[in-house]
Amino acid sequence: MTTGASLTVLELNLGSQASIRQFATDFDSEFDRLDVLLNNAGVMMTPYSTTENGFELQFGVNHLGHFALTGLLVDHLIETDGETRIVMQSSVAHRNGTGEIDFDDLNGRQSYGRFEAYAQSKLANLLFTYELDRRLRAIGTDTIAVAAHPGLSATELPDGDSEMETSTIQKIYSKFVNTFLTQSAATGALPALYAATAVNVDGGHYIGPDGFLEVRGKPTHVVSNATSYDHATARRLWDISEGLTGVTFELEEPQLA
Repeated sequence: MTTGASLTVLELNLGSQASIRQFATDFDSEFDRLDVLLNNAGVMMTPYSTTENGFELQFGVNHLGHFALTGLLVDHLIETDGETRIVMQSSVAHRNGTGEIDFDDLNGRQSYGRFEAYAQSKLANLLFTYELDRRLRAIGTDTIAVAAHPGLSATELPDGDSEMETSTIQKIYSKFVNTFLTQSAATGALPALYAATAVNVDGGHYIGPDGFLEVRGKPTHVVSNATSYDHATARRLWDISEGLTGVTFELEEPQLA
């Protein structure tokens, strides 16, 4: 337990690019250093909806929201003395769906499946993390980017937003999963905390539970799907994300492998 700590709460809506920019401005005025940026917010398997800026909700919040937030705060991390970390929360679900990024229909306007859209957003988290770390390495900074996932944890996230329509079948399924297949929310938080603090974590690492299918267990180093490591896909997603959000990272592009 840490004694004498203080907590400052700033308003942030990752579904609003205006709110993200306002948060960054508020952060600038409050703080002069940033040691860890843990991108842990998100929505899961929601019915089709869009953000304030017209992006499909899950892609807009889970990926574009964190992309913009990180881009607006990355200078604070780079300028803070010592090693600083950016931790992106992904999911075992990134392996599901098509296992690819649908660049022709990122906003799900042609076809939409709530689980497929969630899987795509979590794959985008990994592509972003690995590309960000490559670019941080290229400029020789002590800031690293790391990914993590919680396995299956007993939270209300699979039920979707309380203001959105959620079917009775989905609620029953979520109750079953939370009761019999998951670990506690506190245990599910450990991989992200490990990624943020452990000494044997380096840039580009991916941390998840050590149990069967990475569903539960203690934090360990894990491997994501093949697409997540593809440099060309990551760069394409990066360029599109900069165009959609208007947030540009002043980081050097590494050479394609």
